[in-house]
Amino acid sequence: MALKTRKWDRLGNGGLGFTEIGMGTAPLGNLYRAISDDEAHAVLERAWEGGVRYYDTAPLYGYGLSETRLNRFLRGKPRDEYTLSTKVGRLLHACPPDQADGAGKWFEVPNRHEEYDYSYDGVMRSVEFSLERLGVDRIDMLFAHDIDVPNQGSRANVNAKVDQLMAGGYHALEALRGEGVIKAFGAGVNEWEVCQQLTERGDYDMFLLAGRYTLLEQEALESFLPLAQSRGIGIVVGGPYNSGILATGPRQGAYYNYELAPADILEKVRKIQEICKTHGVRLVDAAFQFPLLHPCVVSVIPGGQGVAEMESNLQAATAAVPAQLWADLKARGLMRQDAPVGD
Repeated sequence: MALKTRKWDRLGNGGLGFTEIGMGTAPLGNLYRAISDDEAHAVLERAWEGGVRYYDTAPLYGYGLSETRLNRFLRGKPRDEYTLSTKVGRLLHACPPDQADGAGKWFEVPNRHEEYDYSYDGVMRSVEFSLERLGVDRIDMLFAHDIDVPNQGSRANVNAKVDQLMAGGYHALEALRGEGVIKAFGAGVNEWEVCQQLTERGDYDMFLLAGRYTLLEQEALESFLPLAQSRGIGIVVGGPYNSGILATGPRQGAYYNYELAPADILEKVRKIQEICKTHGVRLVDAAFQFPLLHPCVVSVIPGGQGVAEMESNLQAATAAVPAQLWADLKARGLMRQDAPVGD
């Protein structure tokens, strides 16, 4: 079955096309474990063979490794056949091994010290470095990366970084979009609140929202997603499985939000999985398909370090989920009543 595509053109500049499944490439930057260049390449090629045409990366992912692995993969691909996004807001500096960041998270990656920089010059330098690592002539979309409490440590720090972005980097992104260098820009974050904050302060096109609009979490429906819909803003949903639990199910040792899932989350997922089973649907299929029912969502981008994970994601992207499953979840109080579930 061919993958479905979605078109986004908020500004009338030709917009961008997305496959409903995109590829998040953090795992290909040796996140949590090292894989070889050939293993990473095999995953990317399987995604392409399966019809995936949207790829998202970032300087942070393996401290440049994800972008350089994409370089090899994209080199022979027709540039007009895929959509590519990367991030801004971090600059990477070569350093001795004992000063390198990322220990315990990124394995067998270049020794780099990361510096948050959302200034005008910082954004322009970041784009230049990414173009070199990726080996492409253009990037379609740029996201200001990780302006959120999990990365910045406090709401006050987040607000300071938002101010820095609006005073500097935002104008760089506007200029790049105005000159046609990129088609769209926004932010890639782990909190919907920051997306709303930025939307209220600027003219943003797209947000990559990780883990905050899923089968488990729909609080973004309170105010942000209605605002985004009114502005024509697109949403790329990252982390659709909430760090794994919606893919693995509520087994012992399942991860939620990058940590071991607490008892209440395990119980809620168990109840969701029971309803999925009554409809003959895999939990992972329902988790993938749910965000796509919101009119703002243009693509869902699960990660994958192996070909088997990629195969499972492709299966989820083409799965059919009966409308009654969503109705049953709402009836059991396991999903917000105002969550869009199609016609």
